[in-house]
Amino acid sequence: MRFTFFLLFILTTVFVKAEISLPNIFSDQMVLQRETDVVLYGWASPNEEFTIYTSWNDTTIEMKTGNNAKWHLEVQTPKAGGPYTIIFKGNDNEIILNDVLIGEVWLCSGQSNMEWSANSKIDNKELEIANADHPNIRLFTVEKRSAEYPLEDVTGTWKTCSTETMPDFSAVAYFFAKKVQKELNIPIGLIDSSWGASCAEVWTPESVFKEHPELVTAHELVEPNNWVTIEKSTLYNAMIAPLTNFKIAGVLWYQGESNTANAITYQQLFTSMITSWRKKWNDEFPFYYVQIAPFKYGKPYEGGVLRDQQRRTLALNNTGMAMTSDICTVEDIHPQNKQDVGLRLANIALKQHYNVLEQEVYGPLFDSAKIIGNEIHIEFTHDKGLNSKGEKIDLFEISNSEGEWFAAKVKLKDGVVLVSSKEVKNPKAVRYAWKSTDISNLKNEVGLPASTFRSE
Repeated sequence: MRFTFFLLFILTTVFVKAEISLPNIFSDQMVLQRETDVVLYGWASPNEEFTIYTSWNDTTIEMKTGNNAKWHLEVQTPKAGGPYTIIFKGNDNEIILNDVLIGEVWLCSGQSNMEWSANSKIDNKELEIANADHPNIRLFTVEKRSAEYPLEDVTGTWKTCSTETMPDFSAVAYFFAKKVQKELNIPIGLIDSSWGASCAEVWTPESVFKEHPELVTAHELVEPNNWVTIEKSTLYNAMIAPLTNFKIAGVLWYQGESNTANAITYQQLFTSMITSWRKKWNDEFPFYYVQIAPFKYGKPYEGGVLRDQQRRTLALNNTGMAMTSDICTVEDIHPQNKQDVGLRLANIALKQHYNVLEQEVYGPLFDSAKIIGNEIHIEFTHDKGLNSKGEKIDLFEISNSEGEWFAAKVKLKDGVVLVSSKEVKNPKAVRYAWKSTDISNLKNEVGLPASTFRSE
């Protein structure tokens, strides 16, 4: 009896291995990146011969796996459109992918504010759900997994955006796609690979920590929590690495709250993470992220330090940052207004990546600080119409030679901010909205808030 069971197990295993198989990112209702070379890939028996048919060009290609039982094929995708069909046909099985669209694919990652769905509670929840039927927006949620080493597949499936599927999907990502799809009138695919409470280190490949051992030391400051592992690289291995062969348009990122404990090194960590992802994809794709909102993090300045580190990450090419200090409450780490967050990310993409938007998409960003006598003169970029809507301009502080900080008196003259303090005769530096809970009231003509900064 045991021998019969063992023989049956062996024969079943051999049969399964003989079949063509695909990673889960390939399924009905999927979206492939338009007008580029995308890679179709998977597994089969070693040296197995089979064919792949793509309906958009009515072409059949003969394939053969290598000795490692893997195969991959680069195919050229057309302009946005569909639906199309892809057929994989071998000796032992046939896989037909139906309702395949060609459009723009965005990977959405980070922690709980990216994961946050309509069912988690957002503004105007019922109205947003009722209007969520968008057949040209497709959603893929990567199931939560961790791994010690990089994996080859994720768990999940593509679904058409509807009143049934939208409520449990990332709200920020959905509102981003809704705006972009409306403006471009092409299919949009969203891949949500996020996990609440995760620090950036878990999304960063091991290679980064080997190159930068100081980031290993900094990671020791991150405290364990009850919702997700803090072990380095484990979510990258399980939830990002398996996607790096799948062509994307770019990345949306909403994370940082869980790195306030080691905020001072966030720019280096974040920049290294973005660079490593681009290297893995072999693509300098756009990477747009959300600046964390003011909140009572526990320490007076850790939130401000992190926000400034995010601002400094804009020095990396092809990045963009959506400011959110005006659409938050310091009492809630999960602001309910996800609509404006998604809209601001979409506007950045439409302006910087798709070149179809002319309006300003940033709030004022620190450009320079010049010490003139006992004053510091501060200039910003994205500062047209700089104003505070008649309110007192505050939240500026200047430091003396001993490194002590004092609240500053502020004047706005010809678009330049002039700050001074009776306590500081020879100012050395300036900072703005530096407390964790500081909410900026300095804005430009489109009403977007100035970012936290420190001048050194």
